[in-house]
Amino acid sequence: MMSQSQSPKKIRQKKLKEYLQENPFLTDDDLAEIFGVSVQTIRLDRLALGIPEVRKRIKSVAEEAFGGVRSLDEGELLGKLLDIELGQYAVSVMDITKEMVSEHGHVRGHVLYAQASSLAIAVIDSEIVLTGSARVRFKRPVLLGEKVIAKATVKTRKGASYLVSVHSKVDNDLVFKGHFIMVAPEKKRQ
Repeated sequence: MMSQSQSPKKIRQKKLKEYLQENPFLTDDDLAEIFGVSVQTIRLDRLALGIPEVRKRIKSVAEEAFGGVRSLDEGELLGKLLDIELGQYAVSVMDITKEMVSEHGHVRGHVLYAQASSLAIAVIDSEIVLTGSARVRFKRPVLLGEKVIAKATVKTRKGASYLVSVHSKVDNDLVFKGHFIMVAPEKKRQ
């Protein structure tokens, strides 16, 4: 027999909190599916635990992550910065809106490129970062309403040059990959 402290509601709320600490980007719909309950039940659980909705969670994570970036202003990054370790990796998320798609409902290539390129710039710990070259591959069309998560990883560094690899995915499906040679020239003294 279950005690009051072990009620299914308490167990679900504890697991809900753990899931959201691990992945703050899960929507109420995602959580309802995971727990096999209604979206309204998830909303009530979140309210009881003082956990904000997904948009506010993403905004909070992005504001926290952007603090150390020197190479870009926040408005220059396409997508929301989720996590960054300067000189190592950076992760951003971008929700595909109607302004980003063609009349056929597919994302225009320059949008995915801009997300990847701006993330490759952000990951470099320097005030000035330039793109030396880029080799990109579009793996499948991205559609209106999808969420693209890009991860930039610094692979190597030689002097002021960095090789940065960016992989963009929708769910776990690779949609874009690029290799960028980034250059962080030293500032000239005047």
